[in-house]
Amino acid sequence: MGASAAEVTLRNPPPLEQDLAVEHHAKGVTVRTEDTVIAEGRAALVELPVPEAPSPERASEASRAGHERWSAQHPFPGCAVCGPERGPGDGLRIFPGELDDHGLFVCSWTPDQSVAGDDGTVAPECVWAALDCPTSAPVANFGDGPPSVLGCLAARIDDPVQVDQPHVIASWALERDGRKRTAAAALFDSRGRVLARSRAIWIELKEERIHAS
Repeated sequence: MGASAAEVTLRNPPPLEQDLAVEHHAKGVTVRTEDTVIAEGRAALVELPVPEAPSPERASEASRAGHERWSAQHPFPGCAVCGPERGPGDGLRIFPGELDDHGLFVCSWTPDQSVAGDDGTVAPECVWAALDCPTSAPVANFGDGPPSVLGCLAARIDDPVQVDQPHVIASWALERDGRKRTAAAALFDSRGRVLARSRAIWIELKEERIHAS
């Protein structure tokens, strides 16, 4: 879209093993099957104040606690970003844990070569992925109620994310409105510099939708 920041809204679950059409238009991009809109993207402002970057040591400690919590109650354990069933090189293995019971969730992340783009830094779509799942940590139920799924993600990448270098991701809740929960995330380098940030809307599934699936 030629924009420095964008927002993507998921309208329907993306089908597998099926060609999707990508339509560019004045308002942005639409991804669809022959008769169903799957997702819509548009340029957006992602102007989010972010907390001070936690130290890499505290982030590592929170990640260890987060892995224990997510391994025990994860509703989608095969998730390529935060699924505990994914091994090194097979997924991003991002496991946020709460920092000091203040509602800030933090994790450490050292991207490996499997997520590198053509220029050797982390591919933009993988940065988006890293800014996705952590936003669920402050707002999802995790075993205490129906799971939540992503409805909308807006992100902005300000600087390249380096492969094989330690980073810290922090996420925090913004608001709740019924089954809709909004949260944010920021990705820092080891010096505490903000490289990217995101805002996400998560939708708690209805019980009948869970039973149907």
